Amino acid sequence: MVAVNTTKPLKKKKKPRNLKRRIVQHWELYLFILPAVLYFVIFHYIPMYGVQIAFKDFIPSLGIWGSPWVGFEHFTRFFESYYFWDLIKNTLGISLYSLAVGFPLPIILALSLNEAKDGFFKRSVQTVTYSPHFISVVVMAGMVIAFLSPTTGLINHIIGLFGIDPIPFMSDPKWFKTVYVFSDVWQNTGWGTIIYLAALAGVDPQLHEAAIVDGASRWQRIWHINIPALVPTMVILLILNTGSLLAVGFEKILLLQNSLNMESSDVIATFVYRSGILDAQYSFAAAVGLFNAVINAILLIVVNQIAKKRGGASLW
Repeated sequence: MVAVNTTKPLKKKKKPRNLKRRIVQHWELYLFILPAVLYFVIFHYIPMYGVQIAFKDFIPSLGIWGSPWVGFEHFTRFFESYYFWDLIKNTLGISLYSLAVGFPLPIILALSLNEAKDGFFKRSVQTVTYSPHFISVVVMAGMVIAFLSPTTGLINHIIGLFGIDPIPFMSDPKWFKTVYVFSDVWQNTGWGTIIYLAALAGVDPQLHEAAIVDGASRWQRIWHINIPALVPTMVILLILNTGSLLAVGFEKILLLQNSLNMESSDVIATFVYRSGILDAQYSFAAAVGLFNAVINAILLIVVNQIAKKRGGASLW
């Protein structure tokens, strides 16, 4: 009898392609991403060299290298200051308020537009809700101040028709967070629905057809088909929003801020601006900004790991 060799021949391991050859072969793709890479390197990574002034007593005439090291002195000064907890409270208060109100509204609007059958009505609503996003922050802040003026503002004229006295929205600290959050909702909700509408466009129509055959109502189809299709996108955006929890919008707060509402409008970003640009405390402002960035990075990593362990979508 002839012995038959039943063992399978070993497969040769493929050698990894040479990096230089791969770049030459796909040079168009690498050229395409080069501007984005250069942008991040030049404007995001190279400036990180200057972060070291947070640990120095920076003196412009001596330069970064010549300034003396002071360690964590600026961080300790910030943590022990009387305004530390006020800044944290205002920053977290505005961020959590914005997240609670602004995060679900684009989802609700996207689900509503997805169910709309009238093409003209759907396009009109999309145009009306998207348009405020393209208004400059400076113009938006001016419109908010004009609308909420206690003497000439449109809002106070409307509530005056119901016998309500004019409300000083921009000078009363208790109204600032609400004004900021709802003006942000007005400006960005329509734009935020684009991502969710794109996710809904990927839902297989056969799922809805099968659900209709099984007798599912419109609400049941939204709950069991559309919302589960949005969950991965919702998780990713929630992670990103949580990662910027302390990086609340600086420009609009600064434009809406005044000496009367400072009690509730002063956040870490505006404090860094005043300390670094107006008061020329460069090292102290850099330390506060670095603290803010580190906390945001920690929140991003923690929330991403929680989402990953829960079996949902994650950034990495």
